[in-house]
Amino acid sequence: MMSRQAYAPTPHSYVPNTTLSATINLDEELKLTETRAERDLQESLSEIFSIIVTIDELEKAFLKDAIPESDYTEICERSLKQYKSLVADETVSKAFVGLEEFKAQWDLDVPRATERIRVGMPSTTITASSAPAPTPAAGSGVGGALILEATQDFITFLDALKLGLLTKDQLHPLLSDVIQSVNKVTDRDFENRGKIVQWLITLNNMKVEEELSKQQAWELERDINSAYQGFKSTLS
Repeated sequence: MMSRQAYAPTPHSYVPNTTLSATINLDEELKLTETRAERDLQESLSEIFSIIVTIDELEKAFLKDAIPESDYTEICERSLKQYKSLVADETVSKAFVGLEEFKAQWDLDVPRATERIRVGMPSTTITASSAPAPTPAAGSGVGGALILEATQDFITFLDALKLGLLTKDQLHPLLSDVIQSVNKVTDRDFENRGKIVQWLITLNNMKVEEELSKQQAWELERDINSAYQGFKSTLS
């Protein structure tokens, strides 16, 4: 009687390569990156990609009146803050290079997102809200509080300039507060309101560590002072 084989015969007399078997672990997870830092970088770049596409679709929806103004403003502001936070990281910034370079690398056709990122603000911030604005009566409760807030924001920004704060990170948030508080008070245009928006765009397109020159600082202070006077004239 033939003895039963313990294992089924291997066809073609295959002999396993023990050397290869020792170097390949079939249970090991396939890794696209070697280190935690590389994984974090790839995740950040993926998030930037998603944010850019989201902003572009958001702008399209807003232009078609497919989204309420308040929802658009909230989502746009949040997306822009996330974008700025991600690209501010030194490692991410080096890999990202710039918006145009990133778009070319990934073949992104996102003109509306490009413009919104360049401006750095929702379109509802640049142009006063179409929603009913509170009546700016100095003696009223809500109206008076909003006027006071806008006035304080103007003064805070101008004081920052006098104290020598000249970088993007120092000035852009303060000037954003100015335009946002102004929009809460009045939907009317006023003299040099456009200067606030122009300087916000200028600051937004500066590098994080970049500073305004003395000439730029002088022009900025002059323009915002003029805008402040124009704002006050709407209250009378």
